[in-house]
Amino acid sequence: MCGIFTCFRHQSVEEFKPDALRLVKRIRHRGPDWSGNIIKNSTLMAHERLAIVGLDSGAQPFVSEDNNYILGVNGEVYNHIQLREEFSSYPFKTLSDCEPIIPLYEKYGIDAPKYLDGMFAWALYDAKKDRIVAARDPIGITTLYMGRDSKSPKTVYFASELKCLTDNCDSIIAFPPGHVYDSETDQITRYFNPDWIDEDRIPSEPLDLLKIRHSLEKAVRKRLMAEVPYGVLLSGGLDSSLIASIAARETEKANSQMDPVKYDSEDKHLAGVDDAGNLRSAGWSHLHSFAIGLPNAPDLQAARKVAKFIGSIHHEHTFTLQEGLDALSDVIYHLETYDVTTIRASTPMFLLSRKIKAQGVKMVLSGEGSDEIFGGYLYFAQAPSAAEFHTESVKRVKNLHLADCLRANKSTMAWGLEARVPFLDREFLQLCMNLDPKEKMINAAEGRIEKYILRKAFDTSDEPGAKPYLPEEILWRQKEQFSDGVGYSWIDGLKDAAEAAISDEQFKQPKAEWGDDIPTTKEAYWYRLKFDALFPQKTAASTVMRWIPKADWGCAEDPSGRYAKIHEQHIDK
Repeated sequence: MCGIFTCFRHQSVEEFKPDALRLVKRIRHRGPDWSGNIIKNSTLMAHERLAIVGLDSGAQPFVSEDNNYILGVNGEVYNHIQLREEFSSYPFKTLSDCEPIIPLYEKYGIDAPKYLDGMFAWALYDAKKDRIVAARDPIGITTLYMGRDSKSPKTVYFASELKCLTDNCDSIIAFPPGHVYDSETDQITRYFNPDWIDEDRIPSEPLDLLKIRHSLEKAVRKRLMAEVPYGVLLSGGLDSSLIASIAARETEKANSQMDPVKYDSEDKHLAGVDDAGNLRSAGWSHLHSFAIGLPNAPDLQAARKVAKFIGSIHHEHTFTLQEGLDALSDVIYHLETYDVTTIRASTPMFLLSRKIKAQGVKMVLSGEGSDEIFGGYLYFAQAPSAAEFHTESVKRVKNLHLADCLRANKSTMAWGLEARVPFLDREFLQLCMNLDPKEKMINAAEGRIEKYILRKAFDTSDEPGAKPYLPEEILWRQKEQFSDGVGYSWIDGLKDAAEAAISDEQFKQPKAEWGDDIPTTKEAYWYRLKFDALFPQKTAASTVMRWIPKADWGCAEDPSGRYAKIHEQHIDK
């Protein structure tokens, strides 16, 4: 992961350069390892680098041998080895996983992102055509914003974060995932068109538990591509625990000299696997896991059990309510949102990421995406039908770039830490989003709790001699949203602080410029005021989506999982 800033067709680009360097410096936290910039014709491209792959030779922006193409990328391309083999005649200058985007563009034009397997946001300038092409990964794991200035309508800006664009743009959008922009047509078009993307199409593929297991294992394996020490975020919930368990197994295999693991011919092309078919490993010989919570939080207790079970070297961190409250403005500055759920969950992750980076780690695996794919949020139990269950699931996946992906990307990148999310692997999504939604439905009477099929896929109790992935009490632990699991008093403390900060009279008088986007709680009102203070430009709020539970399903207004009807009240509050 890195930070990019591009200005296309600026009227006085040389004069603009000092301002551009000042603006891109605002996202140096995303790329503390190196800075680079290039001007070509009337286009400027700047880059802040976080080095994970190709440490010695991956500085950006990339420039083709003929000086025609300039490329700035924020992301990781997991199939770069396969792409390098496909374009073996191309004169690569670096070992970076992102450089193959240039020959891809040469061959496929704006269809280039279709052939990338990874998380990415990039801008490529074609000097001969004076053309800019920009693209974002299918789900929007990697952040990207696009801006314009009405006083200079031919100028287009791209940046990894909103804060780079607010000074110069009076129109800013969150660049849509799975789309590509082409300056020749001045259009943003969708390149990612899987069959499941249609919310009205109800799939009917039969359940195959082993396919789910093997697909997720493959997704984790390819994300171990790194030349630096890596770890896993471990909350003790199902999703992060499964990712940690698989990563521990793969790391153990990679470091076993007695019995090197071999992969099939397809997997051999995955980044992180050498020419002999062995998984490459970097850094420590044992997987490191990281957890955070208030003292004695439910997540901390569960994470300890998982870490002991999988044999990871575990790092447990705690924070106080006051430390969390003190960090709120910084969290909102980095996240660039005022959504209640995102801020609640991001604050502990923000605090943990700083601790992780201080321990020498640059990359972590995380469990985002599972709840959207499998309908894991407890309110899904109130879905009136399988069809509505599926439609809501698709909507949640399509909006991940404005919620959990935003949190995973920016909470970590605030400290130069990269988060990778195996559940949002393209192949895994294709498999699981096409399953008959009846298989995903929550039915307490039948013992089918949330994410039942995911749990069952990794349940080895009926496989003689098989090594369990997780302790039974973790594999079948009820869902706790991260903002709950770090300690229930965290949310209660936020509400109390908001109650003290926002008077009843103030709450009844929302700002006129908020229009219909009026906060419905004092907590939401408080966050909106903080956001407005940090981003006073009116266009900034247009990039934010607030998530509110489905009232038509009878859901509670508060997004906390505690308020779902089927939530079990725990004694360790």
